[in-house]
Amino acid sequence: MIRKLASGGYRLYSRKKDPKSGKRKNLGTFKTRAAAEKHERAVQFFKRH
Repeated sequence: MIRKLASGGYRLYSRKKDPKSGKRKNLGTFKTRAAAEKHERAVQFFKRH
């Protein structure tokens, strides 16, 4: 899940909420949306590898 930040960057969050904190985990902050999408694909690949 990618969200745009007030600073103009993009942050990748986990799809599910963390049961302990009730929030989504921060999986990285990127300058461009394309970079965030590229990293999201890498995360999904390793989750199912």
